Amino acid sequence: MEEKNVNVEKNIPQAEVKTINVNSNIKDGQYKCPNCGASEIMPNPNTGKLRCNYCMSEFDGKELIGVEKNISNLQGKIVGKGTQNIKEGANNMVTLKCGGCGAEIVIDTSDAPHARCHWCRSVLSVNNQLENGAIPDMILPFQTKKQEAEAKIQDFVKKRRFFANPTFKKEFTTENIMGVYFPYLIVDANAHAKFEGEGEHLVRKYTVGSGDDREYRYDADVYKVGREFDILIDDLSIESNSERLDKTSNSQTNNIINSIMPFDTENCVQYQSNYLVGYTSERRDVNIDDLEEKVNNQFKDVARFAAKEEAEFYDRGINWTTEDFHIVGTQWLAAYLPVWLYSYMEIKGNKKTLHYVAVNARTNETMGSIPINNPLLIAVSTIIEIICSALGIMLLMASSDSDDDDGSGIFALLFLAGFIFYAAMYARYRNKEARHTYEKETKKSLSNIIKNDEFIKHEKGLKNASMNDRNDNKIEGDNIKIGKLAKLSNDIKIEIAASAKQNNK
Repeated sequence: MEEKNVNVEKNIPQAEVKTINVNSNIKDGQYKCPNCGASEIMPNPNTGKLRCNYCMSEFDGKELIGVEKNISNLQGKIVGKGTQNIKEGANNMVTLKCGGCGAEIVIDTSDAPHARCHWCRSVLSVNNQLENGAIPDMILPFQTKKQEAEAKIQDFVKKRRFFANPTFKKEFTTENIMGVYFPYLIVDANAHAKFEGEGEHLVRKYTVGSGDDREYRYDADVYKVGREFDILIDDLSIESNSERLDKTSNSQTNNIINSIMPFDTENCVQYQSNYLVGYTSERRDVNIDDLEEKVNNQFKDVARFAAKEEAEFYDRGINWTTEDFHIVGTQWLAAYLPVWLYSYMEIKGNKKTLHYVAVNARTNETMGSIPINNPLLIAVSTIIEIICSALGIMLLMASSDSDDDDGSGIFALLFLAGFIFYAAMYARYRNKEARHTYEKETKKSLSNIIKNDEFIKHEKGLKNASMNDRNDNKIEGDNIKIGKLAKLSNDIKIEIAASAKQNNK
């Protein structure tokens, strides 16, 4: 048993919410090139940096102001100004005075957070947070070029053409690929976790019986297990648009977009609307209060899997009977993260399904959902089932004339081959189970670890390969339903679905 002092005080009351403005040095209006003073600034798709179209100089985005970088210092709740609650009916219209000619220019932020002065042609931008969720705290620039994304998507689709819907194969074109900034909340946590329960370690695996009655048995040692530690969770990312949060939707394959995470969010810079030139974006429509329970449960999932990593000895699993998870402090920031997206509307009678193929525009991670030619897949699966079943019958008859009875597993696979093939192909094309495994992929660090391992008893002849009531793989954060979600009004939606319909006409 390893004992260390734990320096996290229990039941620390939540302090008042502290709001920070991480881009207070960027103002609305003209954003000028620091080299020549021009306002013609847009992202360079080859480097991800901002580039002046006049002098061609490039410059990096600015670092965030006032962010607590040492997560261990977090106490209470810190929130970025871009995470402020969205007010229903907030005005989308912003009037800016042009710094070039003095004219007053109205910008409709439901369309884009920037516009050109119709008198002097200077570019004006809205960078300060609004009450309609249009402006985040920070942004992660596009890094993957469009040509690279097109190649990734084309390769993904090419590998799945055989069972693809014929109409989809005919209409697929990389011209429909668009760059989209999706809204996320990025959350850090300083927390303390304590898990207690029982774990089992495999000692011996053997068989009993013979022939068709042969079965595996397991001997295991049972321990009382305890793991307690401080945990710092860095940049847990969660969608902040209500449509994207619905990963079980039957009309949109939103899980595809979720599955290409994580992003390298540590490279986010201050939001500047010029990064959006040439791309489209969705708007945040969910508040922190709507997501806090879900995020806290995801934090707990991260801690549970961290506890499992600290208890690898228990290879048959652990049943945690006590799970204490206390959050000392959190930090919430709103961010735009970049995705290359292909969308296709599949129409079957009255049913419409919007399929996505998405590329993480920072890591090149690619995932997609391809419409399936179900009649063809069923036909091929049926042929495989008939052939393999006939082969299985032949082998079964041959084995009955011999002394070898150890083929029951092979026979079962042959008789189920068609069903297995159908399920495998459906999963490969639709990728319905694809998801961001935040419980494993979110960055974390543990300290002040206390381990308790006490032998209880030795079990013999167990029938199951793993512990009967193990829960060390339990995931709670994905099961939390968002109760109160803001409704997107039609004038601020990103009409990806409408765009797909238009392209399919």
